[in-house]
Amino acid sequence: MAWVQIPLMLAEYTGGQRRLEVPGASLREITEQLEKRFPGIAGQIQQGGKIRPTLVVTVDGQFASAGWDTPVGPTSEVCFLPFLGGG
Repeated sequence: MAWVQIPLMLAEYTGGQRRLEVPGASLREITEQLEKRFPGIAGQIQQGGKIRPTLVVTVDGQFASAGWDTPVGPTSEVCFLPFLGGG
């Protein structure tokens, strides 16, 4: 199972848990499993069928460039991070 890092802004949906083991072979499956365990969290991760623009997602330190189809291995680290803009 992959390890998933939950940002503080979403921890209220996971009962305060910030690091979770979640099964899934893709980012889509990880998000579906999170929603099964923590109803309502998927709506905070996705918007209009895409990853919310307020989040950045990495898998094993690399941006999830394939979106929902980004592969996730059994020992992967998935991080949902708040997007920080600057100028």
